[in-house]
Amino acid sequence: MTSFGPFLFDTIFFIVFPYVSLIIFLIVSIRRYRTETFTFSSLSSQFLENQHHFWGLVPFHYGIITVLAGHVIAFLFPKEILWWNSQPARLYILEVSAFIAALLCAIGLVAIIVRRITDPKVKKVTSLADWVVFGNFVVQILSGLYVAVFHSWGSSWFASLAAPYLWSLLTLSPDFTYVTAMPWMVKLHIVSAYTMIAFAPFTRLVHILVVPNPYLWRKPQVVRWYARWSAMRHI
Repeated sequence: MTSFGPFLFDTIFFIVFPYVSLIIFLIVSIRRYRTETFTFSSLSSQFLENQHHFWGLVPFHYGIITVLAGHVIAFLFPKEILWWNSQPARLYILEVSAFIAALLCAIGLVAIIVRRITDPKVKKVTSLADWVVFGNFVVQILSGLYVAVFHSWGSSWFASLAAPYLWSLLTLSPDFTYVTAMPWMVKLHIVSAYTMIAFAPFTRLVHILVVPNPYLWRKPQVVRWYARWSAMRHI
């Protein structure tokens, strides 16, 4: 009986929850795109306040894209990652680069949250769903940084354990034994990712499905407000 609890926990969160998250993501994303196409965007608040918006979104996006790309590469090419890490110098380069990208993402997220809290106009258009997303990102990023610091060589154990686990889900033969022995912070990081997938279709995160984010390369925009001449004469 003592082992039934952990077994049930692992079954729910590492076998059932991934499939439920993906189903919710697909169904809600398709329904929203077909019935609420206009909302399939980032619903940017840049026109309300641009300077902090730029310096928050740019490091956040560069950081998150780099981290996600690293996860995808390790998932698709685990043997190549292990080969790369077989040399200590290359292992250090990969680990430090990933940590810097995650730290950049964290800095950008802090700037975004501060902007949402301190700017009255932006705060007014921030929804509950936005705060849920920010909270999930906080958990995701902090748990990832914790793992990078206190459970070293994450790229190697990701390629050795997490990648086979994810492939088992993809091939519809789920095997959670790859992750059952992992530290609880690693498990939190994984569950948080599934939570993000499930909740994304209900938020502005759906914009990643339709167009690359232009904040990464465009210059800061200048917004000019125009009024009727009759109104301007009384200023």
